Amino acid sequence: MPKSGSEKAYTALGRAVGLSAGAAHERVRKFRKRGVIRRTTVDVDPAALGRGVLAFVMVESSAWMGDAAAAFLAIPEIQEAHVIAGSACVLVKVRTATTEALQDVLRRLYAIEGVSGTQATASLETFFERPVSPQQ
Repeated sequence: MPKSGSEKAYTALGRAVGLSAGAAHERVRKFRKRGVIRRTTVDVDPAALGRGVLAFVMVESSAWMGDAAAAFLAIPEIQEAHVIAGSACVLVKVRTATTEALQDVLRRLYAIEGVSGTQATASLETFFERPVSPQQ
């Protein structure tokens, strides 16, 4: 009987870390239970999905934005949003198809209550994006 996708994944994971597939599965289960592993994802190439424009946007406000998570979450092009310290109060990671679409995201950011300005930086090339490793 052929192995399922998850069985193959645990076999490959186990091989990479020196465990059997069963031991790797048990270790992952324990990490999920402890909250170390929050989710399992697939690494998708954004350009292949028509989302080749990457920008980081510093969002400025004269008010506390820590309670505005839902407003940022409502903009689907925003991949990440972080409350930060410094001259801006929120940093967002945005992926769009075009610079015109990025401009539209900036307009929608201005529509969020309390937003007074943005500073967008477009990425020309990504050297790497590294996931957090438990070994670090």
